[in-house]
Amino acid sequence: MKIQLDKLMTEQQNPDTMSIDRMNSFEIVKAINNEDKKIALAVEKELASIAELVDACAERLSKGGRILYTGAGTSGRLGILDASECPPTYGVSDQLVQGLIAGGLEAIFKSKENAEDDREAGIEDLKSINLCEKDVVIGLAASGRTPYVAAGLEYANSINAYTGSISCVKNSEIGKIAKTAIDVETGPEVVTGSTRMKAGTAQKMVLNMISTGTMIRLGKVFNNLMVDIQPTNAKLIERSKRILMLATGCDYSRAETLIETSNHDVKAAICMELSGLSLDECQKLLAENGGNISELLHQLQK
Repeated sequence: MKIQLDKLMTEQQNPDTMSIDRMNSFEIVKAINNEDKKIALAVEKELASIAELVDACAERLSKGGRILYTGAGTSGRLGILDASECPPTYGVSDQLVQGLIAGGLEAIFKSKENAEDDREAGIEDLKSINLCEKDVVIGLAASGRTPYVAAGLEYANSINAYTGSISCVKNSEIGKIAKTAIDVETGPEVVTGSTRMKAGTAQKMVLNMISTGTMIRLGKVFNNLMVDIQPTNAKLIERSKRILMLATGCDYSRAETLIETSNHDVKAAICMELSGLSLDECQKLLAENGGNISELLHQLQK
């Protein structure tokens, strides 16, 4: 079956960069920058759908589910990148947010372009990690048509998992499969068809919103501070002290004491300082309030 690339906006020639091969270096980077300026505005048009997917993710994860990204090539790598950043940033298990890429681990480092056409692998990869109805599967494909991704979304729907899609064309094929479709129309690339550029940037921006928004909804942030940080090295230990100082107004010496007293539990340390309660009391109340400091403090004020 012929793939009609001429109908995909991501495959069109960009009229503003037709002479890029004759530009000097400054003109090249300026042309790229001019195109990149358009991306945030394109993402803005999809904010309602992105928020809808954040709500779905927060609800499913609060009930024991996971976020599972699936993609091929650049899209797959971006999903893996976003997933890998969640444990150190928010202190979650590396199983909570996962990325799957067509062609397996080798495809992260070495391009395996033919793997994107393997529909069976798109299903088997999800089965291999025991996909269940509590989970959220988010398919990424700049073109909106990758068979590996489409098959995975269809399988996820068949077992009542929640499904979302992120593409860079309007009315995408994967968007017609997903319960929540995010179609960020980024337009023609600087270099025709090189969707690692504008399309990749747009997908990364959307992924940032989804994972960050979900973690905020799950109580991983207090004010705008990363309070579930895992202080596993010298830099992160210092950052945890700074977070304590910003969250409570205490000085550095007090922050050091709180970190030690709480066994490096930043959330509990903040609660101890703001409430005057013991470590055990704070940890108990945090558990009762889903780890949400704001909710805990609100309960104490009643």
